[in-house]
Amino acid sequence: MRNPHNLRRCLTAALATAGLLCLAACDRSGGGGQGGGSTPGGRSAAGVDYPSKTVTIVCPWSAGGGTDRLSRYIADELDKRFDESVVVQNRTGGGGAVGHSAGAMAKPDGHTILMATFELSTMHWMGISKLTWEDYTWLAQLNADAAAIMVKKDAPWKDVKELVAHIKANPGRLKMSGTATGGAWDLARAGMMQAAGLPVDSVIWSPTKGSAPALVELLGGHIDAVCCSVPEAAPQIEAGELRVLAVMSDERLGDYPDYPTCREAGVEWTAVGWRGLALPKDTDAAIVEKLRKSVDAIVESEGFKAFMKKNGFNITIRSSEDFAAFLQAQDAQWQGVIEAAGYAK
Repeated sequence: MRNPHNLRRCLTAALATAGLLCLAACDRSGGGGQGGGSTPGGRSAAGVDYPSKTVTIVCPWSAGGGTDRLSRYIADELDKRFDESVVVQNRTGGGGAVGHSAGAMAKPDGHTILMATFELSTMHWMGISKLTWEDYTWLAQLNADAAAIMVKKDAPWKDVKELVAHIKANPGRLKMSGTATGGAWDLARAGMMQAAGLPVDSVIWSPTKGSAPALVELLGGHIDAVCCSVPEAAPQIEAGELRVLAVMSDERLGDYPDYPTCREAGVEWTAVGWRGLALPKDTDAAIVEKLRKSVDAIVESEGFKAFMKKNGFNITIRSSEDFAAFLQAQDAQWQGVIEAAGYAK
C-alpha cells in the first residue's frame, strides 16, 4: 500500500503542472490579463464580441425632427447588421447639451452612439456646455445643409449683393429670422454680415422656434428675409412664393444648381448645419473599426441615398479623420462669429 503522504505530494505536483499549462494556453490565446487581454495587433476581445447587448443611438433633439429621423434610419440599418437590437433614445434639453453630454459620458464600450449636430461647435463658446469636438471618437459625418438667404418673390433685391448694399445704406432697418437667437441660422447670417464687412447688428434678428414660423412671418410681410436651409423652404420656393438670393456653401447645391453661392457675390462665407456619428472618447479601436465598416456600408447603399433625398438632407460624408479636421475648423470659425454677435460667455 502506498504511503498517503507520497500520494498527496504527487497529486499536488500534477495539479500545479496542469495549472501552469492552462495559464500558458490562456496567454497564447490572448485571454489572460486584466479586462480580457488582447490578441496580436492590439485587437481586444471586447471588439470581437461586440455588440453584446442593445446599442443605443442618442439623439439630442425631439422625436419627429430631422435629426431624429436620420437617427432612426441609421438605427434600423445597424439593427439589420447586428445580432443585438439598436434603438434610439431622445435626450433633449439645454439647447442640445443634454444629449451631447449623454453621448460623451457613456461607457466607452460601443453600446452608446451619439448623433451629434452642429450645436456642438457652438455650445462651449456660448457657455451652454464645456464639451467640444475633442471629447469624442468620431465615426463619420453624414450630412451638411448649407444656410441660405431667401426673400419674398416681390422683394426689391435680386441677389445677395443688392441685399448687402441695402443693409449697408439702411443699418438696423431690415428684420430677419429663421430660428432662435444664437441658433444655427442666426449665427450663419451673423457670419455673413461679418464677411460682407457689416456689423452683426446691421439687421434685426427676430427669434422664432424654427424655420417654419419664420417663413410664415416672411410671407405675411412681418420680416424682410429668412436664413435657413433650402430644403426647409422647398414647398414655398417651388410654389413661387420665395426667391433664394444665395446659399452659404462652397459650391452650388447639387439638387438646386440655380442658386448662387455667397462667394459668387464676393462674400467669402460658408455656413452649414451638420450631423454625424460619434462614440465616447477612448472607445476600443476594434469596436470603432467594426462600427465604421457597418456605417460605411450603410452610407454607400442606394437605400441611404433615397432616404436622404426624400427628407431633403444633403449627403456629405467624411471619414473619422476628415470629420475631426472639419470639426476643428468649425470650432475656430464659430468662435469669432459668436464673439462678434455678443453671445460669447
